[in-house]
Amino acid sequence: MTPSLVLLDLDGTLTDSAPGITSSIATTYTMLGLPVPSPSALRSFVGPPITSSFPAHGMPADRVAEAVRVYRSVFVDSMITGNSVYDGIPEVLAQLRSAGLRLVVATSKPEIYARPICDAFGLTALVDGVFGAPLDEASSTKAQVIAAALAANPDADALVMVGDREHDVHGAHEHGLPTIGVTWGYAAAGELVAAGADELVDTPAELTAAILRRLAAVAA
Repeated sequence: MTPSLVLLDLDGTLTDSAPGITSSIATTYTMLGLPVPSPSALRSFVGPPITSSFPAHGMPADRVAEAVRVYRSVFVDSMITGNSVYDGIPEVLAQLRSAGLRLVVATSKPEIYARPICDAFGLTALVDGVFGAPLDEASSTKAQVIAAALAANPDADALVMVGDREHDVHGAHEHGLPTIGVTWGYAAAGELVAAGADELVDTPAELTAAILRRLAAVAA
């Protein structure tokens, strides 16, 4: 029987990584002698590649590479201490795997960070693979991360992508994949609907039910 594959975003979907990311961003601006963005602007950094977030928030083009270097030097110390798994997520993953689903993490975060984060929080043992961007995030998109995950699972039928930001939706749709948007993440109001998310869920329990309904529909 062909297994069904579920792709899962990391930041804002499985883990609440905002504290570590936003504090690292704020420290980066301070170290560069630039005004620190507002709390809402800092929160919007969570999810997309950092190499695109800095220019999107007005970072001078000639300072983006420097900002990325400074951010990474700070973030490496807070990527776990300023992070936590959302309540209910381990149970979701266990229930989905018990139902026979294959689960992989597909994140825009560089894979060299995503893997130790998943290891630290016990997520690695609950999924079947972790896929992230290269360290040079500017050369990668969410669609390319998804492509790598799909290519590594050629024997599986992709069922759905789960994420919390518009780039998760756009990246999945480039591959013809439906998306479930989780509302406990970092999207701005209306962002997921505007991006075309196929379904929204408000709790981990609703996420489990939504995925299992899709699995049942495929099996019918």
